Amino acid sequence: MDVGSTEQLSLDEIGDLLQATTFVVVDLETAGGNPAEGGITEIGAVKLHGGEVVAEFSTLVNPGVPIPPFIASLTGITNAVVASAPTLSAVLPSFLDFAAGSVLVAHNAPYDVSFLKGACAQLELPWPKFAVIDTARLARVTLHRDEVRNCKLATLAAYFATTVQPTHRALDDARATSEVLHHLFERSGSLGARTVQDVNALCGRVSTAQRTKRHLADGLPAAPGAYIFEDAKGDPLYVGTSVNIRTRVRSYFTASEQRRRMAEMITIAQRVRPIVCSTDLEARIRELRLIASEQPRYNRASRAPEAAPWIRLTDEAAPRLAVVRKLDGSIPAQHLLGPFGSAAAAAAALEAIQLAIPIRTCTTKLAKHPRSITAACIRHELGRCAAPCMADHDREAYANAIAQVHALLSGDLRAVECAVNSRMAELSAAERYEEAALWRDRLGSLSRVSERCQATQMLAANAEVIAARPTPDGGWDVHCVRYGTLAGATRVPVGADPKPYVAILQSTSACIDSPGNGRVAGLEEEARELLAWLWLPGTRLVSLTGVFAIPVHCGGHLRHQFDDSRRQRGQWLASGDPNLRPAGPAAGSAVSRIALRS
Repeated sequence: MDVGSTEQLSLDEIGDLLQATTFVVVDLETAGGNPAEGGITEIGAVKLHGGEVVAEFSTLVNPGVPIPPFIASLTGITNAVVASAPTLSAVLPSFLDFAAGSVLVAHNAPYDVSFLKGACAQLELPWPKFAVIDTARLARVTLHRDEVRNCKLATLAAYFATTVQPTHRALDDARATSEVLHHLFERSGSLGARTVQDVNALCGRVSTAQRTKRHLADGLPAAPGAYIFEDAKGDPLYVGTSVNIRTRVRSYFTASEQRRRMAEMITIAQRVRPIVCSTDLEARIRELRLIASEQPRYNRASRAPEAAPWIRLTDEAAPRLAVVRKLDGSIPAQHLLGPFGSAAAAAAALEAIQLAIPIRTCTTKLAKHPRSITAACIRHELGRCAAPCMADHDREAYANAIAQVHALLSGDLRAVECAVNSRMAELSAAERYEEAALWRDRLGSLSRVSERCQATQMLAANAEVIAARPTPDGGWDVHCVRYGTLAGATRVPVGADPKPYVAILQSTSACIDSPGNGRVAGLEEEARELLAWLWLPGTRLVSLTGVFAIPVHCGGHLRHQFDDSRRQRGQWLASGDPNLRPAGPAAGSAVSRIALRS
């Protein structure tokens, strides 16, 4: 949906190419012991760039500790040899300067790197956080067991017939390792590894299926959008989204992907279909739509958005509130509250409503003119229901209760807020704090959904809303929303005049008809994504056709109170200070970015 974009992708955008990267192959000789205690006796390093040796580094080090006899016999480095050598404090800064900006390479790298990190910690020098390649690990994943009996440096040097053989001296071993590295890069290249990131991914503990399916990421765009893993028949297996499709899909074939179901999905996948989008928000919306329409088997979330629980006012002679999961188009938005995240959350909100409003809770189908003279439940005796099941019930009282329900569904929670606050005060006075907290949570569940519900209805009532948000590079993401559904998106390049882009977006966005029931034309989840984007600081309204406001008492103020209270309580618990107590809402606390109307 991009309009007139002139953005050009960089050369490959896949990582640090091996031929363009500087490597420092390092080897240490040590006196053994704990890396945190030092013990380095010799450092040897070879700097490589473009396959050529550009510099070498070699020095003995006085470790400050005795060298064990068996290590002295192995390396030839004795206490006498290092007696006049420089100390670690003189050598290590020079080595770090030598290796700065490069990728460290070592054979059995965890051993060498642990001693270097320990030396930095001992001297209070910051560790530069080098990227590291372990030639031993790389050899294990690129060489077959029938080629070499093990992956020791001496074995690999002999197998590749390097010009320098390892001698247990630092520089010789570093030179031998550098030659081995070139041969291993040739092997890894045949497996598709062309960057440092590819090599490290290859060295990760990935399954054979993950490694052999890496080619599925080849040719994918380095752009925001959605992606679909498909099987041999073209059926969708998994839908995802990312700001960089290629990078995200590549991650499925690395050790960072640990989900069992994803490993299973990758064994079945035969291709990845990208859907490039103009903006990140458009990508998320497309993901939601694809999951809802295609029902890919490996997506767990959002596969059944229509199954979310709602509270609805029934259409009966004596209406009641019910928790339902399936809605049809005949139910107007003014009779609904939701969707809730779970049935438990919906039931909690319903309890808060029933505390304040004397509406019936029974599920019995009642006649328009009931004949019973006996109440069906105890709620009538407790004054909690006008008992429309009785022949002589107070019709005006029940009509008033239904009017209160309509007010609540229209965004006025004051009656419920007052009733719940009174109940919490009674429980707190009786030191029944846990019960009081339950009522607080019930009111919180109701207020959060009520605010979102009113905001969604506001969005659904607008035939068109166009809004823009600045991008990190100085451009603009612009979206056209019609009846609560994303109709179009575009990205305005840096320095360009946004007006022509907005005009083209308006004329090319999808035509969407109003459903006529006050509800959004598309998915509720999509409307929530749009609202979240509209509420972000920095988002600007460009134009709209209706009102952009929600009722002042719909629950937003309650949600902010609960959020502030929860945040302050967390700070109190973290501080461990018994004299600190959570206060009320902080002065100047955040308020809804949508206007409030009475």
